[in-house]
Amino acid sequence: MTRASLDKQPHEVASMFDGVAANYDLTNDVISLGQARLWRKEVAKAVAARPGQKVLDLAAGTATSSLPFAATGAYVVPCDFSLGMLREGKKKHSWLPLTAGDATKLPFKDDVFDSVTISFGLRNVQDTDAALRELYRVTKPGGQVVICEFSQPTWAPLRTVYMEYLMRALPPVARVVSSNPDAYVYLAESVREWPDQPALAALLQKAGWGEVAWRNLTGGIVALHRGTKA
Repeated sequence: MTRASLDKQPHEVASMFDGVAANYDLTNDVISLGQARLWRKEVAKAVAARPGQKVLDLAAGTATSSLPFAATGAYVVPCDFSLGMLREGKKKHSWLPLTAGDATKLPFKDDVFDSVTISFGLRNVQDTDAALRELYRVTKPGGQVVICEFSQPTWAPLRTVYMEYLMRALPPVARVVSSNPDAYVYLAESVREWPDQPALAALLQKAGWGEVAWRNLTGGIVALHRGTKA
């Protein structure tokens, strides 16, 4: 699958991520020009996990994104629908409770987690509204959601340069460092089709989340959205 569409087939997306699992973390560092690590740190700050809390890290991939939460003493559940990613994560972090799950039908009871978070995975879900409702369902009253996702740069010149990088520079770089460069063509296209900051905030509100807000990272290339469950 090399063309992004808003009617993504879950089995195709899962298969794509299975194919890039082995070098996924390295590839992300390279194609993000080192920014991926900075973005992960900002997510950890926003979640602000504490000892004894339960955190759901959805679309966790190899569970690299889950480590900062575990380091605080929180109980973190890395969840992903790519078995290839989970197998790779289990090799590296065997002590974490990696769990297979579909974002639109999460395998958890209601009101379980203090915080739910998803980084760079929401745009790959077939039904965004259903995923946001599921995240709401499994969150405790008073709990929070933190979403880190590619977005729209707010400065027009940066937006132009960024889109040129996505479509022209990223595929050649991916051919060098990734086992499945076509997957990164898909990812680039999915970024272009993704809702901007206000549109995603509206989707969060539609799913029931309150106190919705966002802040931009790297000039809006990435945005952190937050919401609270009443």
